[in-house]
Amino acid sequence: MTRNAIIFGILALLGVTFFTLFAGFTPDSALNQTAAYYATQTPNETGAQNVVTAIVVTYRGLDTLGEVTVLFLTAAIVGLVLAHSKAPKGRSGSGFLPSGELLTTGTRMLVPVIMLFGAYVFLNGHLTPGGGFQGGAIVASGLLLTLLANPAERFSHRLIARIESTAGLTYVLIGLLGLAFAGGFLDNRILPLGTFGSILSAGAIPLIYAVIGLKVGAEFSSILTSLEETEDAQ
Repeated sequence: MTRNAIIFGILALLGVTFFTLFAGFTPDSALNQTAAYYATQTPNETGAQNVVTAIVVTYRGLDTLGEVTVLFLTAAIVGLVLAHSKAPKGRSGSGFLPSGELLTTGTRMLVPVIMLFGAYVFLNGHLTPGGGFQGGAIVASGLLLTLLANPAERFSHRLIARIESTAGLTYVLIGLLGLAFAGGFLDNRILPLGTFGSILSAGAIPLIYAVIGLKVGAEFSSILTSLEETEDAQ
């Protein structure tokens, strides 16, 4: 009874808090100084048609580096925990149910398209909605579909780790080149800005997002591979 009363009191307090915030919210009638600067100056300074992408990759480049680092740590922790939770050898069986012909055939047809679409998303992030995180997740979904179609499939942890490490190192090196030869860390102007709205524009942003896409895709793939191997060991 006391426990329920405490829970009810906490919920009531949260309800009152959120209602107060909602009732007192007044939307801004105009952009603040920082937002107005980004909205008006980003296309000219970065050459990117997608303003959101330009902000994430250049002005907030250090934040993006922190985000991919957190994702890397998550993948590493998941792999470490699952490696210690695998069943001892000899207890696992090979009783995989055979995949249906529809799933197997569909996988062979769709996985190349999924990979191509993932690459398209992160290479065109400076022009249209998308980018490295979205493209990397799409690439990893192709690997997930492969595992669903063939549960006995094995992917090289070493190859995935090399892709992830190389992409992460390249990302940092591009950032340092911006610091040395342009206006700051991850400044995309280390390469020509090109023609606004074309695929070869926005300086180094397409290259940065390609690297982020490979890194995110490798990290998600590492998690999926660790989960699949743990299921196999049960």
